[in-house]
Amino acid sequence: MLALKRIVTVAVMIYLLLALLFVLVPAVRTSVMGMGTGLSVLEQERQFYYTMFVVGAVLLALHLITENLDSVLLRRSVSQHEMRINELKAKLYDLQQRASAPVGVPTARTIDGRVTDAPVVESRPASPVTITELHSPNAAPQTTSPQNDPSLPNTPPVDRQPL
Repeated sequence: MLALKRIVTVAVMIYLLLALLFVLVPAVRTSVMGMGTGLSVLEQERQFYYTMFVVGAVLLALHLITENLDSVLLRRSVSQHEMRINELKAKLYDLQQRASAPVGVPTARTIDGRVTDAPVVESRPASPVTITELHSPNAAPQTTSPQNDPSLPNTPPVDRQPL
């Protein structure tokens, strides 16, 4: 198909060059027109342009047909390759799923659905917390308030570390 497309493209280019030559150089046009039958000059010119039109229309139709055929064949080839790629991706995914999760071994999943190798840890119910533990000074972690944090710019200049 590619060879036919190239042949038609070359024929169209040659036709365009000859048509430009005939249109732009009247001496060449009259000498080519005079090769035919012994018609009048007006009739020879009419016959010449009619022949040029028919040849051009045939070449244009042939060019359009070959281009569309080539385009259809390329699209079909691309879709076949994409289907083959999807099949291979599916096989690879299946193989990875079989290899990463042996039967009977629980696995953990991340938020986005990936499987990790760490086993699932079952959580036990927390022991009851007494009121005295809640009111103890070590019950909650101590946080630094923004006014006392030396890394923030709202602290007094005395407490700030030099840059």
